[in-house]
Amino acid sequence: MSKITFTMLSLFCCATMAVAAQQKFEEDKIETSAGDLIITFVGHGTIMMSFGGNIIHVDPVMQMADYTKMPKADLILITHEHPDHFDPDAINLIKTTQTKIVATEAVARQIPEAVIMKNGDMRTIEGLQIEAVPAYNIIHMRSPGNPFHPLGTGNGYIITFGNKRIYIAGDTENTPEMKNLNAIDIAFLPMNLPYTMTPEMVADAAKAFRPKILYPYHYGKTDTAKLSKLLQDTPGIEVRIRQMQ
Repeated sequence: MSKITFTMLSLFCCATMAVAAQQKFEEDKIETSAGDLIITFVGHGTIMMSFGGNIIHVDPVMQMADYTKMPKADLILITHEHPDHFDPDAINLIKTTQTKIVATEAVARQIPEAVIMKNGDMRTIEGLQIEAVPAYNIIHMRSPGNPFHPLGTGNGYIITFGNKRIYIAGDTENTPEMKNLNAIDIAFLPMNLPYTMTPEMVADAAKAFRPKILYPYHYGKTDTAKLSKLLQDTPGIEVRIRQMQ
């Protein structure tokens, strides 16, 4: 593991351990044509959703929650292999023999039962349509020519719940593929440097594909108020700030 990865983890571990100990998370209820979607904002890049009696975990990691106390998963989505998004210990605590796991090729090397989705793939799993969107850096690099997230290695996911399309972007910048998305009702976009996007980049992407609700997440110490200000005069996009450092 690189020194940079350790540094990345150390930036959020202290703050999130307190959240995990309290095990209290914000939730939003989204009405869909097939019933309510409950979104639980666990922290950083970690989300849990409940829909139609199923529990969906996205990037579960032990630093974000006590997974011995979290609901068992019907579906787990992993965006990429970095340890602040992929934690085999957390997965083992919430998976059952019936759990479906969707992941990238790199993650599947450690989780052989995972269903691999490559950029651009579309599958129906547990009755949910899932689309894999490329997640990668264009500008921000570990070193010249070496992006934090290379093209083809990470996924964002669009999940369709009834008549609502939810986009969870993973670690990415405002790529052409993101800006060409359409009919997105809710978007989770990452916003912290140097690994993902600035508020300006998030605003640029949001203005292009125009999600009805925008949640910045994975934002570390970034000033979320800056994003709200950048989009305050953009009709049709509601920026919602939740505890997702």
